[in-house]
Amino acid sequence: MTRKVALITGAGSGIGKAVALALAKADYAVVLAGRRLAALEDVAREAGSAALPVATDVTDRASVDALFARAAEHFGRLDLLFNNAGTGAPPAPLEDVPLEQWRRVVDTNLTGAFLCTQAAFRQMKAQQPRGGRIINNGSISATTPRPHMVAYTASKHAVSGLTKSTSLEGRQYDIACGQIDIGNTATALATSIASGTLQADLSLKPEPTFDVKYVADAVLYMAGLPLEANVLFMTVMATKMPYIGRG
Repeated sequence: MTRKVALITGAGSGIGKAVALALAKADYAVVLAGRRLAALEDVAREAGSAALPVATDVTDRASVDALFARAAEHFGRLDLLFNNAGTGAPPAPLEDVPLEQWRRVVDTNLTGAFLCTQAAFRQMKAQQPRGGRIINNGSISATTPRPHMVAYTASKHAVSGLTKSTSLEGRQYDIACGQIDIGNTATALATSIASGTLQADLSLKPEPTFDVKYVADAVLYMAGLPLEANVLFMTVMATKMPYIGRG
């Protein structure tokens, strides 16, 4: 097929949905991956005929392998992977975080991205023409933590390492990899941020948010580059959020 093919994890809502719809509007064929098939099917109806919803658990290797096999069977190649699936845990002091919550966050945010990257790597190396692009959804927390979010912060710091390793090892196969670090998009998951969230001094304050459309625009820019050029890291944030320096 002549269309480029993109696979988006966590595509049923929020950032994943916005990026999937933007890619479809830009004439990509899109593979929509996520846990909730009904939500993916709703996005697929909005995206149009070149959309394939696939219920997937990114923490499970067999599920990930089945996802990529189905995508390859349906579309024949893969040009873009957006590793977006992620989760958090209720805020808690570091010493009180339950092990099962730590594992759930790390398994989804880090191991899930790793398994999808492995599968994409294999396909992008083997296909003709060879190569493709991987974009990881990092976070402001990939560089600057919030209090009481140790599992999320550690997982997103680790995603930055995955991005660098993927970028380095992908060079010889024409596989580019970059990361978008996002701060305070106005999605359902950001409701608590707008109403009040923990600051470094443990006070509770509301923070500004911004339209998820601009995240989709940024991913489109990264995806649209030729493979000889790469955005390794991009930060897209609410201009007035407390992040730079002390404010």
